[in-house]
Amino acid sequence: MTWLAAFAVVAWAYLLLAHGRFWQAGPSLAPMSGPSPDVDVVIPARDEAAGIADALRSLMTQDYAGRLRLFVVDDASTDGTGEIARRFLPPLPPGEGRGEGNDRPGLVSVKTATPTPEVSAGSLPHPNGLTVIVGRPRPAGWSGKVWAVAQGVDRTTAPLILLTDADIVHDPRHVATLVAKAERDGLDLVSEMVELRCTSGAERALVPAFVYFFQMLFPFARVNDPMDDTAAAAGGTMLVRRRALERIGGIGAIRGALIDDVALATAIKRGGRIWLGHSQLARSIRPYPAAGDMWRMVARTAYVQLRFSPWVLAATVFGLGLVWLVPPVLTVSGHGMAQGLAALAWAGSMLSFVPTLRRSRLSPLWALALPGIAGFYLAATIGSALDHHRGRGVQWKRRAYTEAGA
Repeated sequence: MTWLAAFAVVAWAYLLLAHGRFWQAGPSLAPMSGPSPDVDVVIPARDEAAGIADALRSLMTQDYAGRLRLFVVDDASTDGTGEIARRFLPPLPPGEGRGEGNDRPGLVSVKTATPTPEVSAGSLPHPNGLTVIVGRPRPAGWSGKVWAVAQGVDRTTAPLILLTDADIVHDPRHVATLVAKAERDGLDLVSEMVELRCTSGAERALVPAFVYFFQMLFPFARVNDPMDDTAAAAGGTMLVRRRALERIGGIGAIRGALIDDVALATAIKRGGRIWLGHSQLARSIRPYPAAGDMWRMVARTAYVQLRFSPWVLAATVFGLGLVWLVPPVLTVSGHGMAQGLAALAWAGSMLSFVPTLRRSRLSPLWALALPGIAGFYLAATIGSALDHHRGRGVQWKRRAYTEAGA
């Protein structure tokens, strides 16, 4: 057992000292201002009735000097997402009606809807900057979200395009800050990991670890290093320069990607500069009330990340077991040198988790649960692989995610 403990110590020494400082609090953008070129915002929305109003309200009240236009793509929602978005449209002049727009599928479809008081377009600074697009059926070879994004991007003309989700609420200074960062540093992509909810017991236990493991997989320092091939982005906030998007062949370049944010960042970084950090000015309001909700979210793309390879899965299970499970097991049940080395590795893993817990405003004592939390993510990854090989796929928003797309 001593050799297992020694391997665990070596693994943690590498992770802590030579793996892009993934465990640190990470870079973040403080509010800043600068040039204000036009920005078009694309929001793919599928069954987002719970959050779309808050997301739109936050974007339509941005403190931004340039032109800001919003394009919501209603991706075959069944919960009234499109209707809620249309309530933000300005009222028409008396006597003028609104048609269904069915003669122009995929463009603006505006149903007659009087804005409710809580979302009255007349009370917002940019009432005419919103377009609601009825999504067209997904072509073969396209993943669902990427197809929705593509339809929105097709309507844009601004030099900067903000891709964001329908469950993200933005501080009024957020767009100006993202643009200032891109313009100041000449970046083709500025992305942020938004603040995630940590309210329910499941969220407090599992959400900070999700961010932590993402940083371990894609150390932000390496992502932001133009000399390093590591590339990643967080889909909740991606400010993209139009010319960079055109250089890679448009959104169609990642048409089949299930992990679309990382795919886009990888394509852009091949010929440009990208930046990834933590957001101080945007937060997700999507709830994950139970562990099962987190399981489905992880399983949706876990096996995709492993390129659907049983061999990569086996290596991953071995590596994660060595890093996360061996140290606490041998600390409790081992003896002599094996126990001492295992305790050292376990202590290193717990300390590495503390900055993430502090950013989530949680007690450092949650670090004691990290081996069990890692076991949950490992089990969800194995479950993702089993679902794939059984032909069941993963269901997410009424779509089955498979190797061919969703």
